[in-house]
Amino acid sequence: MSSSRPLGVAAAVTTTLAWGGMFVVAESAFPHVDAVWQTAIRYGAASVVFLLLLALVEGRRAFVPSRELGSVAVLGTVGFAGFNLLAFVGLRWTTPQAASLIVSTMPLITAFVLWARTGVPPRAATWVTSAVALLGVATVLGAGDPTAVLHGGLGRGDLLVLLGATCWVVYTTGAAGLPDWSPLRYTALSATSGAVVILALALVLSSAGVLTVPTGPDLAAVTWQLLYVVVLAAVVAVLCWNHAMRALGPQDGVLFINLVPITTFTVQAFRGEAPRAGELVGIALTIAALLANNLLARRTRPGLTAGEETVRTRRAAGYDRRRSPQPAAGG
Repeated sequence: MSSSRPLGVAAAVTTTLAWGGMFVVAESAFPHVDAVWQTAIRYGAASVVFLLLLALVEGRRAFVPSRELGSVAVLGTVGFAGFNLLAFVGLRWTTPQAASLIVSTMPLITAFVLWARTGVPPRAATWVTSAVALLGVATVLGAGDPTAVLHGGLGRGDLLVLLGATCWVVYTTGAAGLPDWSPLRYTALSATSGAVVILALALVLSSAGVLTVPTGPDLAAVTWQLLYVVVLAAVVAVLCWNHAMRALGPQDGVLFINLVPITTFTVQAFRGEAPRAGELVGIALTIAALLANNLLARRTRPGLTAGEETVRTRRAAGYDRRRSPQPAAGG
């Protein structure tokens, strides 16, 4: 496991850097391709790539039906359709910087998702660091005044992004129930199910006149944005994310999500939107809280390897290999 750790770190960094730029790039394409159709194109194309890679790497056995496919389809819908649709639609009413900071709270969201699944409440330290992280997010959303969120500073866009981040946490932790599946197999089959749901939704809404199907000139106008969100922010980023979770363990892997807001704010600064002093304070509070939560968890459970941590996380989430049905074909 130790030999895979450097690759896991590289994979996690690659994902978070790609996602940090994703919010800025996606928003710039909205005048030509709306959030729903952009998401449908993104994961429709990415799923084709995932399936081709799966066929080349694992062959036919990876496509043999098994009883786990139903749960994988549900998780894929929650993760890919839920996270991407909610986050991209949320960008219509919030900023890329705010969205990226909300997404960075995934390590804390994970603790509460596991609480909902297992009935075991988070540690006291998690409650404290969560409160500090939320204070930091509120400081950014309120442009330096955290109390502003109580007077209309917290918009529907921010709430949609938060709900989307929660969907992604549910998807990520769900992989623990499939220990014999490779990250590639889990990614390909779950992404495909999510892409089908997203495409169906886009077609239904377009038929009802709610959305407009993008034309050839629309797609041509945002070619580089679509290439970014498909190739870097979908294919490369998701494969790297699932590999990092397997190689590093959830506790260490999710921590890299802290790089997302740093990347987004840096990109926006180069575009002429430098963060204000109050926003910098909020960023610092949020990231400090996330780091503190991770360090305090290490004190509680010192010396865990990524493999041991993953096993404990699977058990905490209710995934016991002795009780869980095994897939007919593993990676």
